[in-house]
Amino acid sequence: MITPFFWVCCLLVSGLISKQPKIKKRFFIASAAVFLIFSNPLLLRRFAGYWNYPPVQVSGKYSCAILLGGFASEKGNGKGYFNESCDRFIEATELKTTGTISHVLISSGNSSLRPDGFREADWVKTQLLKFNVPDSAILVEHDSRNTFENAEFSKKVLQARHLQPPYLLVTGAYHMRRALYIFKKAGVPVIPYPAEYFSVNKSFSFEELIPQPGILSAWNTYTKEVIGYAMSSFK
Repeated sequence: MITPFFWVCCLLVSGLISKQPKIKKRFFIASAAVFLIFSNPLLLRRFAGYWNYPPVQVSGKYSCAILLGGFASEKGNGKGYFNESCDRFIEATELKTTGTISHVLISSGNSSLRPDGFREADWVKTQLLKFNVPDSAILVEHDSRNTFENAEFSKKVLQARHLQPPYLLVTGAYHMRRALYIFKKAGVPVIPYPAEYFSVNKSFSFEELIPQPGILSAWNTYTKEVIGYAMSSFK
């Protein structure tokens, strides 16, 4: 319900079922306007450049990096595979292999409305072991279903292991602002370490004004993050 595609469809259907010509016309115009706005590459890239957390460099040693899930999906046979967000895994693995962190905490369960036995954190641990990360350096939190639970459950694991803060928080650049706010609100001292970031070309191109249907679906991520960030202040 929070995606621009849904808004376009609702306005279009409302126009089709409306019996008053003036109202029907307004619905159609509104549907076309929403489509043109949210299929515009220029608007998306400029907004992403503002919203995405910028790349950071860290120095020193840290006791743990909290790796938020969402980068591994289920094949359907109880096993997993890396999806398009796997840069988070790469960044966390690099932090460990370079000695920047001593432990990796994988925080992710199964966010499906009808979860089965698959737990992302458990599967990701098997992949870290393949990269020769010691079992003793891997912490698993496999019960969380959202970012609020990521923060709540991770805090308990870290306290139980007596790992000293601050911790590096590894997640997508588009998700970092919301995650950072939630973790700090939960009392977990973290330093942002974004992944999946990209540089936005600041030079103008007329091609960016041409609507692209694929851009419409790309907004789904950002509408979710913005609304989620706003709702976080009420929890």
